[in-house]
Amino acid sequence: MKVLIVEDELPAAKRLSKMIRDLRPRAEVVKTIESVDLAREFFIKEPSPDLAFFDIQLADGLSFDIFENLEIRVPIIFTTAYDQYMLQAFKVNSIDYLLKPIDDEELSFALDKYDRFHAHHSAPVFDKGLLKELIKGVEQPPFRKRFLIKVGQQLTYLNCSDIRYFYSDEGIVYAKTDKGKKHMIDYTLDQLDNILDPADYFRINRKIILHVASISRIHPYFNSRLKLELKPATDLEVIVSRDRVSNFKNWLDS
Repeated sequence: MKVLIVEDELPAAKRLSKMIRDLRPRAEVVKTIESVDLAREFFIKEPSPDLAFFDIQLADGLSFDIFENLEIRVPIIFTTAYDQYMLQAFKVNSIDYLLKPIDDEELSFALDKYDRFHAHHSAPVFDKGLLKELIKGVEQPPFRKRFLIKVGQQLTYLNCSDIRYFYSDEGIVYAKTDKGKKHMIDYTLDQLDNILDPADYFRINRKIILHVASISRIHPYFNSRLKLELKPATDLEVIVSRDRVSNFKNWLDS
């Protein structure tokens, strides 16, 4: 089985490739592509794979755009970090979907579905009307407004407007509020990165996502990085990683 992966996040692509090989040792990942334009070029010039995995949101657009003016007759499994899209629609016409972070059992189920499809030699049919509706849902994803938390033996919630930054410490993610209180959050930073409003929040490195209102001072730092002072204060060293400095400045200037 020859597999194509269309994914613009290299760690996610590598993880998916390994998971596929673990579940299907004879599978060959023929190529990993990171953009709509490169995917179009691939389908025009290269032999079609047996199966393709398409991340919905790519660096230069939505993977649904690949279908424009192209007849792609390959079974596709879409991957997405958002569960609010019309995901049940992917269950028809030999289309499937996987929510990120991808689960081994769900991937196995999707590959089993491909095996059943392949055994019947059916050609996938993509409903262009359905794809247009999906595009509408993807282009304007709702962002998280609050989080359910546990305080002692009781449940309550945090409004995102009260959270100044999220940080990871020894594998646990915490939210720090404008009052200086910290609360454990049952999400990874990767998950938070996809559900927080990017107009308000920015991930400055692997361990911290901060709200614009948390920034007190910005200092130049060695190796072309930036060092931040936050409010409320933190014992963490708050450094904007070098590869994020340019986007961080653009975010502040937007």
